[in-house]
Amino acid sequence: MGGSESPDRTPERDDRTGRAAAAQRMQNKDRWVDLQIQEAMKRGDFDNLPGAGKPIEGLGAQHDPDWWLKKLVEREKISVLPPALQLRKDDAELDARLDRHTAESEVRRELEEFNARVMRARYTPVDGPPLITMPREVEPEVDAWRERRLARRRAAEAARRTTAPEQPRDERPKRRWFRRSR
Repeated sequence: MGGSESPDRTPERDDRTGRAAAAQRMQNKDRWVDLQIQEAMKRGDFDNLPGAGKPIEGLGAQHDPDWWLKKLVEREKISVLPPALQLRKDDAELDARLDRHTAESEVRRELEEFNARVMRARYTPVDGPPLITMPREVEPEVDAWRERRLARRRAAEAARRTTAPEQPRDERPKRRWFRRSR
């Protein structure tokens, strides 16, 4: 390219119509889309789709501007409760949540977070039902977690012993006298 020549930046023209090719493509896009749909129907791409022959859910009902929010809450199983009721629910499920943890530090962290939420709710003006949930004492709760954990271990050990009886001495697999060095 020489220093005085500038690149041609004129839009590409259609020889038949004299119009810019991009403008022509935009004008004909609806016909192109219809053609693609017809070809897909001929190939059977729309056969046996899920929901085929069933009415569209919510069609014909009165328009609700918050339909998407309600669907989100239903699909994600989001609980939308006043703080006092949410804390009651969390309090009822706390032992099960604690039992899922394997380390004492995690149990303590969970209890401290729960207590912080209860205290924050206590000092916040309440809308809805009154707050009756109390914070939990950390040390007694950790002790109770330890006891539940120990009981689960003992039960698992007992179940393991009853399901897999120990083999008699003569039926045990024999040890190999030769061991390969690594």
